[in-house]
Amino acid sequence: MTTRWRRAAGISLVLASTAWQADALAQDGRAALERYVASHQRAIVLELVDLVSIPNTAADSDNIRRNAALLRDMLRRRSFTTEILETDSNPLVWGELRVPGATRTLLIWAHYDGQPVDPKAWRQANPFNPVLRAGRLEDGAKELSGLRSLDKFDPNWRLYARSASDDKAPIVALLAAVDALKASGMALSSNVRVVLDGEAGAGGLAAAFPKYRDKLTANVMLLLEGPAHPSGRPTIAFGVRGYLAMDVTVYGPKVAVNSGNYGNWVPNPALGLARLLASMKDDEGRVLVDGFYDGVGTLTAEEQAMLAAVPDEPASLMKLFGIAAPVRSDLSLQQALQLPALNIRALSSGVIGGDATLVIPDRATALLEVRLVKETPAKAMADKLMAHIGAQGYHIVHSEPDDDTRSRYPHIAKVVLRGTAGAGWRTPPLAPEAQMVTAAVTRMLGEPPVLIRTMGQRVNMAPFIEAMGAPAIVLPTVNFDNNQTAENENLRLGHLFTGILTLAAVLTM
Repeated sequence: MTTRWRRAAGISLVLASTAWQADALAQDGRAALERYVASHQRAIVLELVDLVSIPNTAADSDNIRRNAALLRDMLRRRSFTTEILETDSNPLVWGELRVPGATRTLLIWAHYDGQPVDPKAWRQANPFNPVLRAGRLEDGAKELSGLRSLDKFDPNWRLYARSASDDKAPIVALLAAVDALKASGMALSSNVRVVLDGEAGAGGLAAAFPKYRDKLTANVMLLLEGPAHPSGRPTIAFGVRGYLAMDVTVYGPKVAVNSGNYGNWVPNPALGLARLLASMKDDEGRVLVDGFYDGVGTLTAEEQAMLAAVPDEPASLMKLFGIAAPVRSDLSLQQALQLPALNIRALSSGVIGGDATLVIPDRATALLEVRLVKETPAKAMADKLMAHIGAQGYHIVHSEPDDDTRSRYPHIAKVVLRGTAGAGWRTPPLAPEAQMVTAAVTRMLGEPPVLIRTMGQRVNMAPFIEAMGAPAIVLPTVNFDNNQTAENENLRLGHLFTGILTLAAVLTM
């Protein structure tokens, strides 16, 4: 054997030995963390119970302030320097934990506000009075008593409450990870900044960045949001879809008229709207709006391999959703998520049911939404949709048409943008920071995570990420069937416990 080959063989042995030692240390660390979690389940779960017991609808400013105060205290108990940062919307809760000798700073984001609730739709007296069940409500799981007196919690048990998953569980998991690492004698490797958002998606964080720049800059941003993959494996996502919504109203007569007296003569707006919507997609589910897919390029071989490696089970998903086939038979679920999507979210015209009247309605309205990707900006997409509507022969207005407009144009469509659009964003999965997070989670949990190039979850953070100038990565930790944003939101407790390990991995990477 030549000297060159002996040297190469020696280097390979050293690298293999180093990797083995790192894996062994990770296994030892995981075992210590698991022991901590197992012996502190009661404290961890009850901290979450206390947090979700405070109502957190974004418009409820008094209770939002109660949430912020509790979260500030929770951070202080872990020796974070803390502050409540005022914004034009709800306050941010900020904390920092500095680590001697650390050369990297992580900014960890989550939100503490939650979706509005309709208590009548929940299978419990109060969505903010948590209920523990021995499994999924949909499977008939019974309520378990004595929630606050239990010491052990089966991983398949579920906690039902608003924001149990979206997004308070990840906050509690992060703080439990800090506790577990300290108790296990494992040092954090990065300075940690935490920012907890009181009105996710409202743009308050981006607007506040110039004022609080010195508190919000970091080398890597980690977003604790969204569900883990249905397989149950740890999950990392490198981008999200954006969002655009608009109301489209097509007009008929000024007031509803009798369909017997005027049928075949007065135009029916419901039929006109149906034809307009049908013009937007072909029979194979492809959007026909000119330029809809502009900018979406061909994926690299590495990206294609990443999509193919996601262990989706189409047959199981179709059974779960009660559908016979997907809209696009030529696309896998992951391939579909890489493209912008046009959805009709709601339709309205006339009255259905026992109160229906014999009329040609005066109008018909559709709520359209587009799930954007990084390559499809919101404004350009809105312009393309309006151009398509105009190309179908409609005169577009943005307020109620007056009599003069009605007399001049046989086809009128009112288009009103709804809310604030959000851009899609993505960090390259092969970026060094992305690879670092992936390697850390793999070492800690002993298996490669599911890697998602673009997730369907809406996380309206593109303006802030752009202003901060650092890569952003999503760490979803909660169960996929958590009824997020709907009634009977829930958290599978096993995901909470595993999420603690995932977050400990990135805190020590």
